[in-house]
This record gives sequence, C-alpha cells and structure tokens, in this order.
Amino acid sequence: MGRPPLILISPGIEKRGFEFSDLSVSLAVRYEAAILAAGGIPLIAPVTTDRALLAEAVRRTDGVMLTGGDDIDPALYDLNLSIKIRQTIEVTPDNGGRDERELALIQEVFRQRKPLLAICRGHQLLNIACGGGLVADLPQQFPSAVNHRQMDRAFELVHQVALTPGSLVAKICGKRDLGVNSTHHQGVAQAAEPFVATGRSLDGLVEVMELRPELAVRHPFLLSVQFHPERLVQKSGRYRAIFQKFVMACTRKR
Repeated sequence: MGRPPLILISPGIEKRGFEFSDLSVSLAVRYEAAILAAGGIPLIAPVTTDRALLAEAVRRTDGVMLTGGDDIDPALYDLNLSIKIRQTIEVTPDNGGRDERELALIQEVFRQRKPLLAICRGHQLLNIACGGGLVADLPQQFPSAVNHRQMDRAFELVHQVALTPGSLVAKICGKRDLGVNSTHHQGVAQAAEPFVATGRSLDGLVEVMELRPELAVRHPFLLSVQFHPERLVQKSGRYRAIFQKFVMACTRKR
C-alpha cells in the first residue's frame, strides 16, 4: 500500500494560549480525528502570510481543509455595514493574518488543482474568495424561524438541509436531505459564480456548495459545508463518508 495522503489543515488563532497567554494556534482535535479515521495524515498549516511558503505547503500535501473559527473581517466583503451589525462581529485582533493566509491557500488550491474540504468559517471565506458575499449577522440581515446559532447543541442535529439530487453531497450521503448541527451567526445567502448551492436549509441559506458541473470535471474534489461534520461522525456513516471521500480524492490526486 502507498503512503496515506497528507492533509493540510488551516487552524484557528486564539488571543491567549494555555502556556504563555500569547497568540496561539488553535485546532479542535475532532478535525484531525476525522481525517485520521478516514485514512489521512493531518498537518497543521504554518501561521504565515508568505505566499511562496503557503504555495509550497500546498504543493507538498495532497489536499487542504479549511476549518471553523471566529468571524471574517468585514472589510473583505462589505465596507458599508452599519455600526449595529459591526458590533455583532467577533474577529480576533491580530489573528496571525488568518484571512489573508486562507485566501492564499484557496488560491493555491485552484491553481494547483488540489482537493478542498471547507467547513463553517471555511465555507464562508471560500465564497468571499470567489467573489461572493456574506451575511454578516443572520438575526438582523436574514431573519428566519431557523435558529442557526445553537452553540449548546453542537453535537446534535438541529435542523434539516435539503440536498440537490445527483449532487456530490447527495451521492456521498445517499440521501436527499441531511440533519445538521448549527453554530454560526454568519452565512452564505447566494453562492458565488464558480459554485452551485447543493444544500439549503428551510429558510434558503446555503449550507452546501460545490463547483458547477462544467468546472467540477477539471477539479479533483471540492465540497463546502456550513455545518460541522467532524462533530457528527459518531452519529452516522453519512458524516464519516464526507471525510472518507475527501481523503480518497486526496489519495487519487497524489
């Protein structure tokens, strides 16, 4: 057997670490556990904004996974937000250039045609990177009966997502709808031009994005989800299958 594929994972940044209370790398072990269980080897992306180094990191690995975390700097998607909405946005000050770093990783994923799995914050940033927008505060800008921020139920299925028949996510999950957890207060209302929304909650929010069919044939794998499948892998094989298919695509790409 060949070596397991190497998966580059972009971590979060915390204002205060455990050891010295300084700026620190942060990554929930569930991301790594999901990749390991699927047969891959997770590697944490370097905390740098050096484009050449990030391009080399993508080159040396077989796929990239973007993870959840704090909010995205509104300067990247809307310079005209009201003060009331801006007050709801939680961005880590001096967050190690996370937005810039992950935008560079996304650029390299497309340039080098590497598999990509984007989760929660990663889902939102991917849409921004490709020219799309972001709902900065769902309660104010996208009022709905669906509660998208249920932090105390992060391991539970709290609402349904309708999946597009024949889509990649529908084939992976083997269903036309999927129960998801929901812990976000920002979201994607409309998929950017390269993508098609293949999963929506009952209120129409984009929960899953994939490349348009004519683009997908030239890219090994791309799946972007708003929910956290790494927190649901014990619930059902459908969530494990997301990571298995991603790692399988990384294996083929290598």
